[in-house]
Amino acid sequence: MSSPDDFLLRPVALTDLTALECIAAASVDGISSLPSDRLQLQTRIERSMQAFASEDAASGEETYLFVLEDRRAGRVVGCSGIAASAGFHDRFYSYRNEFVVHASKAMGVSQRMHTLHLCHDLTGCTLLTSFYIEPAYEQGLAPQLLSRARLLFIRQHLERFNERIAAESPGLVDAQGQSPFWDAVGRRFFNMDYPQAEAVIGGRSKAFIADLMPHSPIHVSLLPENAQFALGQLHPVGELPFSILQAEGFDADSYVDIFDGGPTVEASLHLLRSVRHARELSLRSGALALGQAHWHVAARRDRAGFRAVLAALPLAALELPPRHELVQRLELGEGERITVTPVEPMDGEEGQP
Repeated sequence: MSSPDDFLLRPVALTDLTALECIAAASVDGISSLPSDRLQLQTRIERSMQAFASEDAASGEETYLFVLEDRRAGRVVGCSGIAASAGFHDRFYSYRNEFVVHASKAMGVSQRMHTLHLCHDLTGCTLLTSFYIEPAYEQGLAPQLLSRARLLFIRQHLERFNERIAAESPGLVDAQGQSPFWDAVGRRFFNMDYPQAEAVIGGRSKAFIADLMPHSPIHVSLLPENAQFALGQLHPVGELPFSILQAEGFDADSYVDIFDGGPTVEASLHLLRSVRHARELSLRSGALALGQAHWHVAARRDRAGFRAVLAALPLAALELPPRHELVQRLELGEGERITVTPVEPMDGEEGQP
């Protein structure tokens, strides 16, 4: 049985290609953002490697892919990613939830109507993507490392990202791959079912579909009941990453996906819990601060050599002895600093991640 300090998050490498093929094959159809084609996967890895290593000024086109290793088992058990700028090549569409009040003084009637407005408000936001972890590792702290370490990476290299962060979550799709929301909305304008639409779009922008949809508001009350119920609901595979994002402080009420109606969360980076409570530790001789140890995500600051692990540290710790076990696990060099943030809620915060 692996313990929290057995896990390592690092940039993807070409040697991870076979592991990512297994992840893509294990992912639910239409849910994973990883292509199932080996050549496309290899291209995705190479682009990520270039993004981590490039010293050129960031363009916003970069995508970063991380893998989670179980060092005790000696294999990759998950992945997560970042797209520096959503809709870099085209607009990034969503439906925005809005509520309009209709009133008639003569009849003494007032109604609050829920409407969906096609928008590209989130174009240019940094997008969290590609979260997957093997079911056997869903319990415990490994998913926290897989999700939260990305926020520390963005914080450390903010010049390459947008301060506004978003993430799409998969909506309700039945065992046959049918989406009630797509059937009620998208299918009316495209003569294809949801699996066909997902196959057509592949890894491309959704803009070509959104551009053909009506831009007038959709009145939710006019949709079939099953589509209304599906709006903003999660596919079971999205519940774990969504719960972590909610605990971070992401807003899940404003936007939904134009395909399946799943929630699209967004927030300002500096308001997220992992970022608000992040602190820098320097390597200095001496003893570690006293106090009860709490699990932290600890991340190396170097972009090309980025590594993140879980470590038990006192909340007051601001320095790390040079012989501390984190020095070896993060492969720290002399004079380097690391960023850490607690996994558990701080005093005065409610809820568990």
